[in-house]
Amino acid sequence: MDVVLNVLLIVSSLILIASILLQSGKSAGLSGAIGGGAEQLWGKNKARDYDAKFDKITKISAVVFMISALAMAYIQ
Repeated sequence: MDVVLNVLLIVSSLILIASILLQSGKSAGLSGAIGGGAEQLWGKNKARDYDAKFDKITKISAVVFMISALAMAYIQ
């Protein structure tokens, strides 16, 4: 059981790190203010789809991480 929880903890932490790093920022900054007009018009729905997927993956991996961490602490 200990090995399974360790593997689950490591995998969920790697997925959590990757999903957080792949999410886009809330503001585009100066480059979004200058040249982002066409991107906002044409690419907004695509970005929302990716952001929604990464948001869901982040939430699921965070829950799995917390549950496996609490289970590891309870076992030891």
